[in-house]
Amino acid sequence: MTTISRFLGSDHKRCDDLFANAETSVSKAEWDQAANYLNEFVEAVEHHFTMEEQVLFPAFEQATGSTEGPTRVMRMEHEQLRSIMGMLKAALEKRDADEFFGCSDTLNTMVQQHNMKEETILYQMAERVLGGQQEQLISEMSAVATL
Repeated sequence: MTTISRFLGSDHKRCDDLFANAETSVSKAEWDQAANYLNEFVEAVEHHFTMEEQVLFPAFEQATGSTEGPTRVMRMEHEQLRSIMGMLKAALEKRDADEFFGCSDTLNTMVQQHNMKEETILYQMAERVLGGQQEQLISEMSAVATL
């Protein structure tokens, strides 16, 4: 049986790899390729956020009886990350590598901190309170379409 941590943790890695591809393309001034990779990255991250926001977080909140705490923090961080992704797209449209890498440094730092909190705190808590529901939740998350 796979766990919530393994399922969503491997998706974090997939998103990280897509972003690294975009950064590499920008560093080579391969703007069209960079735009393709950035679009793939943004779509992957939005799908990841949707899986959490539509399936995992509501199940966790129902089981714990609280909409405060870690899910509230994660939702706020998702919004911050969405804003930075918008800045990355704008920098890429201008073909401004300096602006892109300034934003990418911020994004990388925030994503690593965010993922660490999810992987070491939230997902572990979710596995404890949602133990017997993990397979069903993973199935539901797998079926989620991006907003």
